[in-house]
Amino acid sequence: TGMLWLAWELTGEVRYRLAAERDVLSFADRVERRINVDHHDLGFLYTLSACAAHRLTGSETGRVAGLDAARLLLARFDPVAGIIQAWGDMRDPAQRGRMIIDCNLNLPLLFWAGRETLDPAFAAAARRHLAQAARLLVRPDASTYHTYYVDTATGQPRFGSTHQGHSDESCWARGQAWGIYGFALGGLHTGDD
Repeated sequence: TGMLWLAWELTGEVRYRLAAERDVLSFADRVERRINVDHHDLGFLYTLSACAAHRLTGSETGRVAGLDAARLLLARFDPVAGIIQAWGDMRDPAQRGRMIIDCNLNLPLLFWAGRETLDPAFAAAARRHLAQAARLLVRPDASTYHTYYVDTATGQPRFGSTHQGHSDESCWARGQAWGIYGFALGGLHTGDD
């Protein structure tokens, strides 16, 4: 959907806008009915679709869907651990406290929602998560863990691992790219070099 919005911006061809608007209705339905939204990828899904629709056309449907998605993402923030839990049941002790490098690219949704609502909780959660990601996911040699676990009772770091890389101590190439791009986006939103 994000590519459709980009195509419409670049060409002005109505067919791209109409296709993107149809997709936004689907995204709005998905978040309203809570279809597969129990994960951190809400930023990937809604920033480039619903939020783009609002930014480019003033779509109220896009704005509402984006804000609903941002609230769900904010609900995945654990204030003790200082992270947004990637996926898994947040009530399950075996799954709690899992952050992943990919989440950095989901944080623009929270910064957007904070600007839209003037609620500082959105940006505060995004900033805390970025700080934890920089502290825990980035190794001394600047490579990254894919996944890191934080104790949600104490806030203490537990261990790094991988879900998609070669091994826990390897650097997953796509995750490294998520980190580089995600920290750059974080810097754009926070001004924090």
